[in-house]
Amino acid sequence: MSRCSSSARPRARVLPALTSLTALIALLSGPIQAATANADTSKASDATDAPSPTSRKLDNITVTGSRSPMRLADALGDLTLITRDDIERQAYGSLPDLLRNVAGIEMTRNGSAGANTSLFVRGAETRHTVVLIDGVRVDSQSTGGADWQNIPLSQIDRVEVLKGPASALYGSDAIGGVVQIFTRRGNGRTQLELGLGGGNLGASRADASITGGSRRFDYAATLAMDRGTGFNSYVRTGTSSSNPDKDGWRNYSGSVRLGGWLNDAHRLEAVAFKSRTNSGYDASKTADDRNITTTESGRLAWTGVWSPALSTELSLSESRSELETRPTSLYLTRTRLRTATLLAFYKLDEHQQINTLLERREDQLVNNSLVNNGKDDRYDNAFGLSYLLKAGAASLQLHGRHDDDQQFGGTNTGTAAAGYQLGAGWRATASVGNAFRAPTLYQRGSTYGPDLNLPGVQALRPERAHSAELGLNWSAAGHEFTITTYRNEVRDLIAFGAAGTCPSTVGCYGNVARATLKGTSLKAGTQLGLVHLSGHLDFSDPTDDSTGNTLARRARRFGSLRADTELAAWTFGATLQASGARWNDATNKTRLAGYGLLNLDAGYRFAPDWRVQFNVDNAFNRSYQTTTYYAQAPRTWMVTLRYSPTF
Repeated sequence: MSRCSSSARPRARVLPALTSLTALIALLSGPIQAATANADTSKASDATDAPSPTSRKLDNITVTGSRSPMRLADALGDLTLITRDDIERQAYGSLPDLLRNVAGIEMTRNGSAGANTSLFVRGAETRHTVVLIDGVRVDSQSTGGADWQNIPLSQIDRVEVLKGPASALYGSDAIGGVVQIFTRRGNGRTQLELGLGGGNLGASRADASITGGSRRFDYAATLAMDRGTGFNSYVRTGTSSSNPDKDGWRNYSGSVRLGGWLNDAHRLEAVAFKSRTNSGYDASKTADDRNITTTESGRLAWTGVWSPALSTELSLSESRSELETRPTSLYLTRTRLRTATLLAFYKLDEHQQINTLLERREDQLVNNSLVNNGKDDRYDNAFGLSYLLKAGAASLQLHGRHDDDQQFGGTNTGTAAAGYQLGAGWRATASVGNAFRAPTLYQRGSTYGPDLNLPGVQALRPERAHSAELGLNWSAAGHEFTITTYRNEVRDLIAFGAAGTCPSTVGCYGNVARATLKGTSLKAGTQLGLVHLSGHLDFSDPTDDSTGNTLARRARRFGSLRADTELAAWTFGATLQASGARWNDATNKTRLAGYGLLNLDAGYRFAPDWRVQFNVDNAFNRSYQTTTYYAQAPRTWMVTLRYSPTF
């Protein structure tokens, strides 16, 4: 019996415990809220007037849910905000390690921190999530989806996660949701931040950032390095590709943002980001095989306020994604995305707003497997219209979009969402919508794509989804509970199937699959004395409709529970992550055992500008796999010293 299988049995008990603890948060919220209300009535203490962590976060302004500024508390979609404070306290690892604490998100990774990583938002494929860095779309037109492992936490100021179809706002790809990453931005006095850390597995990291600005001009820049010797991640011995060497990684990244007001009504802004990861993987018994992944993005934007009612934003952006493997398997693929977007926001009155969008997107792929001389490209023109209403207890958001693709023609998408404040802190929401994902240039134009010269063979069609969602939220005096249930039917899924319709004799891509993604997500948070508790529990049913099997590498039950507190100059936190069993394959024959992980963190500010952060992930050193034959990190620890003076 393997080490992973034998150690998984006690971990399976963690999920019922997590279920009970999450339910406890919800049950405790009632009496705690009542006690808080009594304290407010008696005016026994002014302490209750201080905003809670939950209420402070709900007051944050977000943009992902409607592509226009909106308070998180007013968002009608299932939207999660992760702040810089959350990142610094919770995250030892990478962006996927952080996002796996978000309701509705699961992660699989082929080994160490720099290895290929997939994220499933509400059970959707990793290619079904739009990823934006400062508003710039990043995607691979070969593998499909963003290179999650290539977005370092050191560059991130905040993350907004929108779950559910959003093609009516963002066009192709947004079947599962949208993850938008924002790098740091200057605001006011000059702030310098230096970080230096080290840990086990040969891990070391360093970062330096400077932010600042004045009334007219702001700036921000960050440089970072992250590396480690790692561990032997491929544990299938006795094969030609098995190599017992350590699969280490090294990442270098940088970002810069410059913004300035030409006058009181017009602002120009430029942002740029680059990250390069060199990570080890096993393809030979003797060679040190490497994955080299590069992600670049840049954006120029002009914001104009033409009247109290009308404002616009014009932006030009470009991203590049590159993957190279060597020396055993020589492979190189490059994707370039260019986008021009014009947004206009018009306030009809204090309750109503109309947003319009004009957008052109150009995709290009360079890959030796493409039939057309190793290169292919296409363009898409889009028009979008939104109507936002907030009147008393009622809210309404209507979004519509038409995409005209050079290769497969026009696609219409729409979303309708409504919310109503029921009173006593309760709010109900509902939404319906559709979404699509265009075939990648690799799926369409490689030797595995359809050969239209063969009789009866048709071009690949876009993958399409139709979804419905219901939500109920309660929040009061720092306590919150949300239940969301959803159903997303995905049709014309592109899968790699039997040969015969393409030049390859190995197999071909085709619109051969369909799936139903449904589930219920519970989220809760409350303050128990000095301790803040928060958690989520997901009941998921991602099903392949043609076979009735569960989609590969998705668990039917997963969740997390976090407790954190502040004591004088100290902060303490603990996060329990749990996942039920999954199937590694579409035929549901290879089972991946469930697991439970405990992550610990502590911080100490020993001087006004100095603090030290301690993180331990997988504290009980559990052995588990998210993909067959690929081990995940053992117990890891990191100590980070940070210096943050203000001038």
